[in-house]
Amino acid sequence: MKDRIVLSMSEEKQSALEMYLAQKSTSLAAEIDKFTEQLYAKTVPQNVREYIELTSDSKPVRKPRPPRSSDGRSPSGQ
Repeated sequence: MKDRIVLSMSEEKQSALEMYLAQKSTSLAAEIDKFTEQLYAKTVPQNVREYIELTSDSKPVRKPRPPRSSDGRSPSGQ
C-alpha cells in the first residue's frame, strides 16, 4: 500500500518545473518517485530493506470464506 505525501509549492514554480521536466521527457511525479527511492536506499539499512521486500512479496493471498447463515452453518448445510 502506498501513502500520500503532500508537498507545498507555488503554482508558478510548479508550472515552470513541470515545463522544464517535460523538455527532458520526464515528469514531476517521476522525479519525486526517483528521489524518494534514493532517499529510502540511502537512509534505511540494507537488512531492513531486504526484510521489507521479503515480507511484502510473500504475503499469502487470503481466499474468501463462504458466507455463513444466521445459525452458524455454511450454506451447504455443513
